[in-house]
Amino acid sequence: MKQPHVLLVEDETHIAQGLIYNLEREGYLVTHAETGASAMEAFSSRRFDLVILDLMLPDSHGIDLCRKMRKAAPQLPILMLTALGEEQDRVKGLKEGADDYLSKPFSLDELLLRVHGMLRRSAWYQPVYNREADYLFGSNRIDLKNLKAVTASGDLRLTELEGRMLETFFANEGETLTRTELLKSIWGMAEDTETRTLDNFIVRLRKYFEVDPANPKHILTVRGRGYRFVKRPE
Repeated sequence: MKQPHVLLVEDETHIAQGLIYNLEREGYLVTHAETGASAMEAFSSRRFDLVILDLMLPDSHGIDLCRKMRKAAPQLPILMLTALGEEQDRVKGLKEGADDYLSKPFSLDELLLRVHGMLRRSAWYQPVYNREADYLFGSNRIDLKNLKAVTASGDLRLTELEGRMLETFFANEGETLTRTELLKSIWGMAEDTETRTLDNFIVRLRKYFEVDPANPKHILTVRGRGYRFVKRPE
């Protein structure tokens, strides 16, 4: 089995050393970069299966790196590391294509769980050029096999987690999916995990596919329970 290759972009030495040690113990090959410049040099010269990206770097901002990496590799899983209180940066990072985030200080076990889940899900997508998989709703056409979407606002490349969430909604059209169900099926998180990752993803999908994101017709909130996808609103 191929050894997954992780690019770790982290300038805090004690955090980086601990992550490298534990990731390698889990069987991952790790390339470490302490600056944005060295990260992009490594990113440009080899293929990675996942990126762990700190937002605050000595020579650049992680959001800028995230944007560049996502543009070059639409399906690459990217996990952001942020400091507590940087919610605006977290939302911006997710908007620029990060798949998930962890706030420092974080649980090592949770990080390893996220990495394992993101790598497992990324293998679900293989480029198969089959238009039969297209899914139509509203003015949107979704190609889950190739992670592409045609919307009223233009064409999109989807991340693998965006594709996975859409697939889950399509397979359960009309049913209310609880937060717990979505967190477990999409991110592989434990039931008691507290995160706004799900809410940020919902906001992003509404911006992509709703005519009026503030008043959604397809991706609905079921207050106190979760979310429901409706293909043909009344």
